[in-house]
Amino acid sequence: MSDLFDGLSAAGPVRAEVEDRAWLRAMLAFERALATAQAEVGLLAPEHAAAIARACDQAAGDPAAWDPTVWDPATRGSGVRGSAAQIPAARDSVVGDSAAGDPVGGDSAAQDPARGESAARDPGVRDSMVRDSMVRNSAAQDSAARDPARDPAARGPGAHDPAAGDLAAGDPRAGDVAGGDPAELGAAGIDRLEIDPAEIGAAATGVGNPAAPLVRALTARVGGAASRYVHQGATSQDVLDTAAMLVLRGATRALLSTVDSAGARAAELAAAHRDTPQAGRTLGQQALPVTFGLTAANWLSALTAARDRLRGLQFAAQLGGAAGTLASLGDRGPAVLTALARELELDEPVLPWHTDRSRLTAIAAAFGEVAGTAGGIARTIILLAQTEVGEVFEEGPPGSGGSSTLPHKRNPVAAVLAAGAAAQAPGLVGTVFAVRPQEYQRAAGNWHAEWRPLTELAKVTGSAVHWVAESLARLRVDQGRMRANLDRTGGLLLAERVTSALVDEVGRLAAHDAVARCARQAVAEGGFGAILAADPVVGEHLSAERIAELLDPAGYVGSAGLFVDRALAAWEEDR
Repeated sequence: MSDLFDGLSAAGPVRAEVEDRAWLRAMLAFERALATAQAEVGLLAPEHAAAIARACDQAAGDPAAWDPTVWDPATRGSGVRGSAAQIPAARDSVVGDSAAGDPVGGDSAAQDPARGESAARDPGVRDSMVRDSMVRNSAAQDSAARDPARDPAARGPGAHDPAAGDLAAGDPRAGDVAGGDPAELGAAGIDRLEIDPAEIGAAATGVGNPAAPLVRALTARVGGAASRYVHQGATSQDVLDTAAMLVLRGATRALLSTVDSAGARAAELAAAHRDTPQAGRTLGQQALPVTFGLTAANWLSALTAARDRLRGLQFAAQLGGAAGTLASLGDRGPAVLTALARELELDEPVLPWHTDRSRLTAIAAAFGEVAGTAGGIARTIILLAQTEVGEVFEEGPPGSGGSSTLPHKRNPVAAVLAAGAAAQAPGLVGTVFAVRPQEYQRAAGNWHAEWRPLTELAKVTGSAVHWVAESLARLRVDQGRMRANLDRTGGLLLAERVTSALVDEVGRLAAHDAVARCARQAVAEGGFGAILAADPVVGEHLSAERIAELLDPAGYVGSAGLFVDRALAAWEEDR
């Protein structure tokens, strides 16, 4: 994060979807869904799943999680998503031998090298995970682990939750939590992440990823007997891969919203200027007449393709355990994966994809294409706004578009920022593709290299589309300047049209040579129409009036209007 530059290269709603807080919330969502899924298939007692879910919600800053009536066994079923009422009763075989295992995650600690190593690392690192700044009420939670009466599974109907009670009694942020309205709790400040990303990041250096220290922090927060089953059967890559899918899905939704804003404005411009003549330009030079509506329709068509590409992305859950076999979950592993994917509303993969990174490269490629679309629109706007062209300009809020040195400047700053953000995307896409080859069952290094470029790619793509939408919203069209630019060559860009009118009379080659001869003379002397009328070949077959008609750019825009209509229809289809 950069306070200095993020407002420029990470502007727009996508940024919030991929910030550290979003990643942590996504990881907590995985642990919550994992516990719920295991309860559904009978691997975990429902009261333990409820305790884990509540701790995840509290850590994620969900104000409803602080309302004891949501979690009280006597009043379950409040409608809060994932509440204890939605966690099914366990089958006879509720809990495996992991009850006697590592309190961080049962037998799964032995299945997951990253988590096994984290248990043996410097105790000072682990202690940092339960500091007051990171895990609130850790003393109460530790005592819950020693006192079964404080475990949610052991409390009778109507009993009060100690975690919520401690907060209500001792934390001035909460107010009267025991009887509070979740909406009021959010307004009071509870709706915020309760685990510090900086603390998790610092501890992550001991194991190479942030999932393991988060699991330890969450385990301390859960407390009681339920803490034995946090993260059961999963590995750190399961957490982070699933979190990546959740984060990128959120980024895609935000990106789609911004693409929709940009497309809606491009559609307005295309419709309003369907028949506004403009000089078409190829290789930087005037070519044939087009319409500005067609220019905007090309932008719209590209945004339609970007929208469709984003809509087609697939986001899958990840759950494979330490080596992709889910051995620690016995024969119920696949059922847990099914339930996990359903809980998170993610696709269920055929099998774990720890080293098959095609899903991520597909997302990266789509983001890169969207950024390229935004960049292309932005660069055209920048060129059309040049002093020498002056066919469009941005009309932004007061103070926008100025220069620190030149008072007369009217810079298309939104388009400039869109182009700048878009230009950063290809390198980030390249990094994601460069680390695509991953070895064995789980890779060393290349997997770890994905997190930052994916996050930055989402940011710059979101910023590029945000700024291009802003530029289009600010865009003003100077039709008079467009016509003046068309007339600057005295009709030379209509030379092809004159040639076509002569073909039936003298043949294509003779017509081409005659018109080319007149064009060369007009470049040096001007007066293309008069030169054509005076030419012995052209003047013999075309009258001065017919030549003037042929040199009117508005009459030679081909199917531009039809193409505008088609682009508008395609945009509106399935919008």
